[in-house]
Amino acid sequence: MTDFAAIDKYIVDHLDDSMAELSRLCAQPSVSAQGLGIRECSELVAEMLKRRGFAVEIIATNGHPVVYGEAAGDSDRALLFYNHYDVQPPEPLELWDSPPFQPTLRDGKLFARGVSDDKGHIQCRLSALDAVKAVTGSYPCRIKFVIEGEEETSSLNLEAFVKDHAAKLKADGCVWEFGGVDHEGRPTQYLGLRGICYVELSVKTGTLDAHSGLGGSIFPNAAWRLVWALNTLKDGNERIRIPGFYDAVKPPSARDLELLAALPDNSDDLLKRYGLKGFLKGMPGGPELRREEVFVPTCTICGLTSGYQGPGSKTALPAQASAKVDFRLVPDQEPLDILRKLRAHLEAEGFSDVEVNYLGGEAPGRTDPDHPFVKLVLDSAREAYRVEPVVHPMIGGSGPNHVFLQALNVPIVTAGVGYPGSQAHAPNENMVIDHFVTGTKHTARIVGRMKEEE
Repeated sequence: MTDFAAIDKYIVDHLDDSMAELSRLCAQPSVSAQGLGIRECSELVAEMLKRRGFAVEIIATNGHPVVYGEAAGDSDRALLFYNHYDVQPPEPLELWDSPPFQPTLRDGKLFARGVSDDKGHIQCRLSALDAVKAVTGSYPCRIKFVIEGEEETSSLNLEAFVKDHAAKLKADGCVWEFGGVDHEGRPTQYLGLRGICYVELSVKTGTLDAHSGLGGSIFPNAAWRLVWALNTLKDGNERIRIPGFYDAVKPPSARDLELLAALPDNSDDLLKRYGLKGFLKGMPGGPELRREEVFVPTCTICGLTSGYQGPGSKTALPAQASAKVDFRLVPDQEPLDILRKLRAHLEAEGFSDVEVNYLGGEAPGRTDPDHPFVKLVLDSAREAYRVEPVVHPMIGGSGPNHVFLQALNVPIVTAGVGYPGSQAHAPNENMVIDHFVTGTKHTARIVGRMKEEE
């Protein structure tokens, strides 16, 4: 049997080394949306794997490269880790209490852009592997890493990469990019992700803005034109009006509803954390809210741009307007099908002048909650955290898990360093050091038990 007490001690004793390595990784910018520091970060990640004896390739795609690493173990079984080295843009910089690419330790937390999403998880997995190998002398199974550089820009080239390298990536289990604890410190297990169809809608009514006194009565207004188009997408009851939008929606199963009913009610925490007076449709907390937030598709205006928005006044009629809109999808919706239906809807509503630019999409994906690998991970969580884990059949966010599920037929689980206050994608992104330690212990148990389950 694996000596997990000794592994835990190694993790704690080498925590300073882990934080130093993580700080170096976070100090390297890697903003995929801006192409900032991508090559340098991919090379840094490759070096981190090489130092641990991995055979490493930096594989080119039509976008940013994928870092692939593989190391042999004592078992023929294989464990695949999926992560990403790219991060969100750090702006607005003025809202950071310390520079985003200058990792700073305070109040038991490490602050930096990407420290939680997703560089802390990369380090968590490497530190877990270090501890297992130091105590046992080897890895208990073959270990594989796929660390991409485009997750924060919808992983546009990952599907082709996975399909092209399916034989190389074959594994018995996959640990996804994130994981951690809920608002009460309980380990959370996420077994599915919603899909997404992300678009930009744009309107151009002229070649330049006009004086609103001249054009207000006689010129078309791009901002109004876009607002009217957006208004056709949803009704006042939050029902999406695109014909056929709900046709492929698969309702949650009895097992899904059972898992949702067992989840703790975090509605009060959500209202407090985001400063809300209530939820849409007047929904209370409990199972109804949890079902709505993961098994109902959405249409969200993520941003609007048109005309003058600076200080003071400027009486100008805008000639151009645009909006970023995302549709979160549930099983069995497909992003390209939604895209086609959106375009047809705008045409039918008289908005053929509204341009639809597809910015990316991913299908939803799920793992069977009763798969043996899921049981292994849940048992490991119980031992590492010493509390009962919380199992979510789906979460509201999206990611490229569908291609791993389809092309590799591999069960996908989560484990890591996240928590609700991490402020990922926002200023002052952070990771709690204690959560890193426990998440690393959990990950080490997953690795150690892969051979035991042979």
